[in-house]
Amino acid sequence: METALSLIALAVAVLALTGVAQRFDLPAPMVLIAAGIAASYLPFVPEVHLHHEVVLLGLLPPLLYSAALQTSLVDFNANRRSILLLSIGLILFTTAGVAVVVHLLLPGVTWAAAIAIGAVVAPPDAVSATAVARRIGLPRRVVTILEGESLLNDATALVTLRTAIAALSGSVAILEIGLDFVVAAGGGVVVGLVTYFLVAKVRHLITDPLLDTGVSVVTPFAAYLAAEEIGASGVLAVVVAGLLLGHNAPVLQSAQSRISERTTWRTIAFVLENTVFLLIGLQGRWILADVSDSPLSGGRIAVVCLSALFAVMLLRLVWVFPGRYVLLRGRNPLDRDPIALRSTFVLGWAGMRGVVTLAAAFLIPVETDQREILFLIAFTVVAGTLFLQGFSLPWLARRLDVPSPDPAEDALARATLIEQVSAAGFRAVEEDEAEDPHDALALIRARVDQRNFALWEQLGDSDADHETPSQSYARLRKRMIDAERAAVLDVRSHGSVPHEVVREVLSMLDIEETMIEVASADGDRVRATRQEARAVGELCEDLTRDWPEVTVSTPGECEGCLEAGSTWVHLRLCIACGHVGCCDSSTERHATRHFHETRHPVMQSAEPGEDWRWCFVHHVTG
Repeated sequence: METALSLIALAVAVLALTGVAQRFDLPAPMVLIAAGIAASYLPFVPEVHLHHEVVLLGLLPPLLYSAALQTSLVDFNANRRSILLLSIGLILFTTAGVAVVVHLLLPGVTWAAAIAIGAVVAPPDAVSATAVARRIGLPRRVVTILEGESLLNDATALVTLRTAIAALSGSVAILEIGLDFVVAAGGGVVVGLVTYFLVAKVRHLITDPLLDTGVSVVTPFAAYLAAEEIGASGVLAVVVAGLLLGHNAPVLQSAQSRISERTTWRTIAFVLENTVFLLIGLQGRWILADVSDSPLSGGRIAVVCLSALFAVMLLRLVWVFPGRYVLLRGRNPLDRDPIALRSTFVLGWAGMRGVVTLAAAFLIPVETDQREILFLIAFTVVAGTLFLQGFSLPWLARRLDVPSPDPAEDALARATLIEQVSAAGFRAVEEDEAEDPHDALALIRARVDQRNFALWEQLGDSDADHETPSQSYARLRKRMIDAERAAVLDVRSHGSVPHEVVREVLSMLDIEETMIEVASADGDRVRATRQEARAVGELCEDLTRDWPEVTVSTPGECEGCLEAGSTWVHLRLCIACGHVGCCDSSTERHATRHFHETRHPVMQSAEPGEDWRWCFVHHVTG
């Protein structure tokens, strides 16, 4: 009963503190850690000791799996060189650097112990960095790299830690270290692949969304345990399985199963992520109490801990800038899409540590000299990076003017994509048009046009005095749904219709209302962005400048595609010289090539009925 009450109290505290953080627009991770540290000193709060098995088996697999399901395998593969440089190279570099600092400053610590604590504090947290990055709107490529790094770096760090722990109890040959790493990495990948194929096979045999979601919940734990049982990396097994299952979900699962799984994992991740931060804070009191018995002076201990903290932060910055130039060397400017220096600095600053660091510290053997101080080093690095880097990262991103994803650009991509897939859909049913006695295709075409027009409306000018057709539809349909729901509830109160029927009708109304609300929110966000871009002239002088009329070089055709014998998707017009090029959805991307060749900043849509413009310099749609 006492344990159950403690878990309920923990859950209530997590939800309440997260709600307060959202209400006052504060970073929830920092609020939860601060509250945890303060609560650890309250007399009625029991002392909480995180056990490494609780974290590495109970928390890490579901958190990694949830993140892997949402990570784009295409984006991951496109940025694999950057991700591997950070998740392997940087981890080993940080481990070595911190080991040198600790060995020099902390007396009585062997090289094996120093390497162990270096491996403990080396991996940034899978939750911390991306939670802050998404909240402040960092560029998508930066977020993708941070996600990919956090998915793989734990495997590198834990394998390195395992090797260092083995060295603490005896000598370890270099060949054994290399073999251990290969077995751990290769075995983890193999187990992840096997898990993917098994789950995919099972999903072909089941159709019940609840059963499918139950399989999904079991998957990360099964993959992790299977890999660890054979001495491989459970982290890699979970990540590989999650990436592949998430990527192939549209062909492996039904729509209902995907919705159910997505909702389930969002809830699990939300609760676990925020619980993790509160648990980190609750470790503060007992870690400091254990260090108070150390024969070393408080000043020496503080110097060691702070030196390790600043080493972790500095080593990451030292690594990312040379790594950037290595990645960009010899690459075609059109293909490499380089991260700007300011984004690289933000990437280097987003190295917050988390609960895996604390859990890994528990793996250091009890008989290790200065173990309590090694614990404090781990806690200092976690708390220090979360507070110093976590609090300053939003300010730094604004100060460096790092561009956030442009909702208008997303709206353009969304509208373009939906036009392409609509055309593919109609081509698929062209042969059925002759056998359509009820004129169903005409009704479908009207509904598809309504959906597509609503997306293109988001790119039009915002006018507070006049509604667009989609805004009128959303307003009127939501009013109808409210009335329909009230009527259903009235019928339910009389008990004249079976409860199951009432529930199904209410679910239908909920789904439709949710779709309308999501579409309306997207449209409002896009229109607000475009209005802000027009209101604030300095945001993009190129868009607001009065451009003279130009002669269109090849009306209705892409000049580059004509010469190359290729086809285009949509056309863009350079308003500086009249050159017509194809969009980035086309194979040749001649509009972007034209910008790189001429530095003409603004392209305008050359499609009928579209008046939006795109600035290549400021990455703003207007």
